[in-house]
Amino acid sequence: MAEEFNMDGMLDMFLYESGQLLENLEGIILEKQDADCFDEADINEIFRTMHTIKGSSGIMLYDNITKVSHKLEDVFYYLRESQPENVPHVELVQKVLAVSDFISGEMDKIREGDKADGDETEIVADLDEFLKRLKGEIKEQGIRLPKENKHKEPSQFYIAPVASEESHFYRIVIHYRNDTEMSNIRAYSATYALKDIAEDLLYTPEDIITNEESADVILAEGFYMLLQTKSDTDEIVGLINSVEAESIDIEEITAEQFGKGLAEISTDVSEPISIDLGGEEPKKEPDKEKEKEAVKPGDYVVKSKETGKGKTLAKNQPKKQSIISVNVEKMDALMDLIGEIVIAEAVVLQNPDLQVPGLDLTNFQKASAQLSKITTELQEVIMSMRMMPLTNVFQKMRRIVFDISKKLGKDVELEVIGESTEVDKNIIEHISDPLMHLVRNSMDHGIESDPADRTALGKPEKGKVTLEAKNEGGKVYISVRDDGKGLKKEKLYEKAKNNGLIGDKEITDFTDNEIYRFITLPGFSTKEEVTEYSGRGVGMDVVVKNIQSIGGRLEINSQEGHGSEMTLVIPLTLAIINGIVVQVGNSRFVLETASVKEFIRLTEDAIVQEPGGEEYIVLREQPYPFIRLGQKYQLSDSQVQVQDGIVVVLEHEGEQVCLLIDKLIQEQEIVVKPIPSYVKKVKGISGCTQLGDGSIALILDIAGLIQDEERS
Repeated sequence: MAEEFNMDGMLDMFLYESGQLLENLEGIILEKQDADCFDEADINEIFRTMHTIKGSSGIMLYDNITKVSHKLEDVFYYLRESQPENVPHVELVQKVLAVSDFISGEMDKIREGDKADGDETEIVADLDEFLKRLKGEIKEQGIRLPKENKHKEPSQFYIAPVASEESHFYRIVIHYRNDTEMSNIRAYSATYALKDIAEDLLYTPEDIITNEESADVILAEGFYMLLQTKSDTDEIVGLINSVEAESIDIEEITAEQFGKGLAEISTDVSEPISIDLGGEEPKKEPDKEKEKEAVKPGDYVVKSKETGKGKTLAKNQPKKQSIISVNVEKMDALMDLIGEIVIAEAVVLQNPDLQVPGLDLTNFQKASAQLSKITTELQEVIMSMRMMPLTNVFQKMRRIVFDISKKLGKDVELEVIGESTEVDKNIIEHISDPLMHLVRNSMDHGIESDPADRTALGKPEKGKVTLEAKNEGGKVYISVRDDGKGLKKEKLYEKAKNNGLIGDKEITDFTDNEIYRFITLPGFSTKEEVTEYSGRGVGMDVVVKNIQSIGGRLEINSQEGHGSEMTLVIPLTLAIINGIVVQVGNSRFVLETASVKEFIRLTEDAIVQEPGGEEYIVLREQPYPFIRLGQKYQLSDSQVQVQDGIVVVLEHEGEQVCLLIDKLIQEQEIVVKPIPSYVKKVKGISGCTQLGDGSIALILDIAGLIQDEERS
């Protein structure tokens, strides 16, 4: 027996599972926010969610979370049992979201190591007042009120086994997946879930809370319960079903068998009912008495469901692992190790000792090719493990649109496209806040306050914000589009000029996109009044900085009177890229392979020089900015002439630039490292990497080079 129960593990499980439940809850609520009411499936799901959170928070002794979740459970209990009409749907949505916010806030405190000491009094009283009104409506509609949904503490759920004619007796066996962590706590959750319907309940192992080793017993042999209740199997399964349960066997037994206890009948599987965890009707198995081999505990599990077929029982079917959760810090460490493997591989394959003339490297090249293949596959697997869909981020945006539309009095719908698009987890953490700010701007700045202004332009009264994500060319594009007022170029220009941000330049000196980018300047805001959501001029510049910190950029397009579109363009991952190593003098640079369009040889007379010193190359009757890389970065050891070097044509989002380099080295996978903080930021440089010979190469930022060339 363990000397001390592992509360840290229980806490991690509580936070993780409750967080998942709350995300699912908000998804249901926001999906049905514009409906007339919740359907029966939604009501049941919300009731089960609150019931689960109430039970787990009660086990963890977070009383305020327990009280709030129980009170909301009460509300949906009455909705489920009485099915009243004319329930104030919008008010109900707001109250569910208020409960979700309260529980989320308390969980944030717990994660930070603080006490969950939030005062639940006001929210419980508010729900209580709503429930009283709801009961009054139920009575007015002539519907009988169901019995009270009473809450009992975890240690008080055993009821004296007084059987009536309506009582049923069940033997229940739950088998959890082999990879289930802390199966003893999940088993306790099952017993706690049955407390409201149990007239009597026995289970084994009995020490599931006090003995950690009981988890191993449960995984090996299963968790056995004897239940006396008036409920049927459907209700029982609805309460104890879990994503971690591989099979649930329920057998109705006699009162005499129940009286014998678990020791007498734990191996007596006369006629088990296999519960389809996919939600189909329970099916009875054929009589097994004629089986030659005796049936043992754990022999019956649920097979995987085939198309068009229900699940069946299989004897001695092995348990399969499907999902395992891993600490993200371990994933980061693994990603760092993969990066070091890529560097080590380059060191081996580019070793100067291999350049000795006359060496037979046939076997070495075969082995190195196999090593490169394995390294690439390993990298792809690790990257796929780190990739996460944008679903949760987009879910938060639904909530923001709902809250702001109510506070600003604007009727706005949110359209979501491509929420299953996957990006690296680290990138998701960086884009959540910028995306939230863009959505707020669309709601506050973009969508008109007066529906008449919209109808006058032939637009529907209801505003629309579209959130779209897609993968393209190794980048992720996340757009926030609205059909609102759009950006007014003249107003942006006047504001920037009055603030002294553009000097004495005229509006004709700027392109439309350059004028639109004024909104990203520090201190710039077109809002006349400072509101809760905007007007301080400290938002868009922070958005741009956050996006640039992960190698991304912000694109802005707008049409006055018809709306605006803000697009975040970010890399799929920050870790490893395919790059081409080039040399300028004694320095080496890396170009991202996807940006390279072509390599060409030119002579000096192909260069066109402007009076201001800018140089251009005309290719296929199109002018391209020309940059002598050695000259730009003042590399004195690079004196190469155009005809002696190589011109690289680079393209970035439809814009091109030509670089003059001394020579090409090779193409290889590049492990991206940030520039150290003590090194001054250099325009056009986004990071660095270590090459196979141990030297350092700088990674060129193509977007930065193009923008710097345009400004000059």
